[in-house]
Amino acid sequence: MLQGKLREAVLEANLELVRRGLVLSTFGNASGVARDEGLIVIKPCDVPYNEMRPEHLVVTDLQGNVVEGTLRPSSDLATHAALYRAFPSIGGIAHTHSEYATAWAQARKPIPNIGGTHGDYFHGPIPLTEAVSVGEITGEHKAIAGGAIIRAYETTDPMNAPAILVANDGSFAWGSDPREASENAWKLEAVARAAYYAACINPYASFIGKTSLGRQFLRMCGQKAQYNQTRTKA
Repeated sequence: MLQGKLREAVLEANLELVRRGLVLSTFGNASGVARDEGLIVIKPCDVPYNEMRPEHLVVTDLQGNVVEGTLRPSSDLATHAALYRAFPSIGGIAHTHSEYATAWAQARKPIPNIGGTHGDYFHGPIPLTEAVSVGEITGEHKAIAGGAIIRAYETTDPMNAPAILVANDGSFAWGSDPREASENAWKLEAVARAAYYAACINPYASFIGKTSLGRQFLRMCGQKAQYNQTRTKA
């Protein structure tokens, strides 16, 4: 993907977060990575979404050093860069403080997988990072958040559960490109909302089970997914 096209894709991913009601004011951000060039394109800090243009987006290297742009990059750049360095399969990232996902994050509770909709897109509970200590908050907080996310996926493929709650903060979602990252952000909010209401209705609602979960996830996201259109030559 050329950088110009990546700028357009990242801008659209950011605007999709707004359209889906996942951001408040200028909070939240989306980014994309050009692997061949080793470059990240990310939303600038504190620029209103309705004023944002492709040329406003900031280009950095994978270490977070600005290589193009006159605006400051998002304050969450360090987290984005850490995830891109750790997980080569990730091509886009979205960070939001959407209402229901953030409520779970602030309650320090992973989102349990108690239904088919959740299982369609996330293979297991939505994980929660460890809490960041007061001492760490005064340091490189965003880089530390990236490390906490990476540790949560030491034994798990990040593409099987492409979203996580950051304790006491918000959430990050990702995908193969910026569009998929923003899509996974609103899917996360949908399952967070459903899980919240389910827990209110029945505090003892149970996990759907490993076998059912595996079948549910593969049905939507596996190589032989039933909901993917396949075209065959006539």
